[in-house]
Amino acid sequence: MPIAVYVLGLSIFAQGTSELMLAGLLPELAADLHVSIPRAGLLISAFAVGMLVGAPVLAVVTLTWSRRTALLLFLALFAATHVVGALTSSYAVLLATRIVGAFVYAGFWSVAAVTVVALVPATSRGRAMSIVTGGLTIATIVGLPLGTVLGQRLGWQSAFWTVAGLCVLAMVGVLATLPGRRPAPGSTPRLADEIRVLRNARLWLAFGTTALVTATILVVFSYLAPLLTDAAGLPAAAVPAVLALYGVGSFIGITIGGRFADATPFRTLFISIVGLIALSAALAVTTTLPVVVVVVTGLLGGFGFAANPALNARVFSLAGSAPTLATATNFSAFNVGITAGPWLGGLAIDAGAGYPALGWIAAATGAAALATVVFAAHVPERPAVSSPDPADRGASGRSPGAG
Repeated sequence: MPIAVYVLGLSIFAQGTSELMLAGLLPELAADLHVSIPRAGLLISAFAVGMLVGAPVLAVVTLTWSRRTALLLFLALFAATHVVGALTSSYAVLLATRIVGAFVYAGFWSVAAVTVVALVPATSRGRAMSIVTGGLTIATIVGLPLGTVLGQRLGWQSAFWTVAGLCVLAMVGVLATLPGRRPAPGSTPRLADEIRVLRNARLWLAFGTTALVTATILVVFSYLAPLLTDAAGLPAAAVPAVLALYGVGSFIGITIGGRFADATPFRTLFISIVGLIALSAALAVTTTLPVVVVVVTGLLGGFGFAANPALNARVFSLAGSAPTLATATNFSAFNVGITAGPWLGGLAIDAGAGYPALGWIAAATGAAALATVVFAAHVPERPAVSSPDPADRGASGRSPGAG
């Protein structure tokens, strides 16, 4: 793999740490900002809303930009929102910085995806994106528990300062490994092709699968810290270690999933989703058993992230040579799930259903995701958009990815 693929993965690690770290900081945020835990959980949903809107908008706006320029701008703005977030004591201001930061983070994902796909053969798209998305799993293993420890000992603001610093380092890597040239004349992606590819019904089924799988993961993950302490009875000091275990499971899952996503996407999705359903149901009936909860948490990370490369590979395959807007829409689908998961979990907790309800909700959304996969396997294939001239492939890449 080209070194730039790994640099972009490390950039996702820097930003993904912010995306994930609030799951381990909800008790501290709620106490410091004087809000309930479900309301603090809306900071996770707010981040997802920003990504939901940002991905397609910025994908279109930056269609003809130098990719390096776009990536550097997004990283700089992301770092700035975290500086503002670290300096504020207002819930409303923090909420706004989460939305703005997520907006540019979505833009980074969109541009990084088409950049990566332009660097590798079509048969390696899923694997390449598993490396980039692997930055998110490393954020789960290292960034999330580190952010939790920093938040518990030095205040949640210290985690925000750390993310800002990581983004500056990522900018150095992007400057060093990516060229600053604009797309060559005649190779600029055509918006008409990008829009036309979205007429494919199978593509929308793929988006639906992405949203539902992500919601299945986030229903539980968003409230993992209070679930571990309040329901399973673990001490707060154990939370970072359990979150790291989740991250290790995620890394193993995405590595295995990346090996099979390009060749057997449906089988990979089927196994991953069935595993998520079974584990979510198991969590629902064993919430008060700490040892079981810890084991299930690690397995949830593995099965959840194993689906990620296949979710992206399906979109790349269906989008053909016009992947930019389809990829961005898939990022939006990821964030529909990220928005819906915490919201559904918060509704259950506020209604007094308790933490076991999170497992049952996740099992239900997982079953819906499985239904979309089975249905998509029986929808007739439609030819992907292809450009009449091979040179037209240059700006959109050989095909794209991820979240």
